[in-house]
Amino acid sequence: MALLQINQLTKAFGGVQALGGVDFHIDEGTIVSVIGPNGAGKTSFFNVISGLFPPDSGEILFDGDNLAHHQPNEITRRGIARTFQNVRLFPNLTVLENVMVGQHCRTKEGMWGTILQTKAQREEEKRIEENAKEVLSFFGSRLAGYRYDQPAFVLSYANRRRLEIARAMATEPRLLLLDEPTAGMNPRETVELTELIGELRDERGLTVVVIEHDMKVVEHVSDRVVVLDHGVKIAEGDYESVSTNDDVIEAYLGRPAEAG
Repeated sequence: MALLQINQLTKAFGGVQALGGVDFHIDEGTIVSVIGPNGAGKTSFFNVISGLFPPDSGEILFDGDNLAHHQPNEITRRGIARTFQNVRLFPNLTVLENVMVGQHCRTKEGMWGTILQTKAQREEEKRIEENAKEVLSFFGSRLAGYRYDQPAFVLSYANRRRLEIARAMATEPRLLLLDEPTAGMNPRETVELTELIGELRDERGLTVVVIEHDMKVVEHVSDRVVVLDHGVKIAEGDYESVSTNDDVIEAYLGRPAEAG
């Protein structure tokens, strides 16, 4: 059984059909890239899966349970985390605090424990901090050491991207949704992040869905590629078969593929 199975997912905004009956699946331990031209419905796809918008119809089966119409916090607690096309951090919180916030969905001590500073609350806070540091260690020196106490707004763009991934990792997900993780990066940074995506699967055991425009990244990381156009899946398969598909070429270039 697939870890994530999407059946006939639809979503419209006014008269615009963002998703028109999308079928999608991802097996545990794999990396799937979702590609398509601008306006293809890729981010809407992530927004519906992660609960930001409810679907109009269809199923979102995660480990066999239908998460359609669940709230974002419930979906996160079930094991789906995401990043955003535009980085969304708490700029005035430190690097360490940003990652600790990601573990809020895994805490047990409530408001009164925090107010009264109970022993259980102090122990939980210590565990959260240790877990956050362990997650940040995945990124090497980029987010470690003196970086712990730096506010997020002073980080380079690439490190803010890494920090957003770290915060998502801190929720202890099984499935990670990355929305254009290499957008705005220079070639060296893109290569580093491409390698990191593979390590998320190989070293951390995460299943990953990536929205990506850089086809070199897609080619390097993907076990499978799914192509959307105007909210409809037009192709699916390995990178080579998808990149030479006539419908995909037409969607990207706006014209039919040349014969021969």
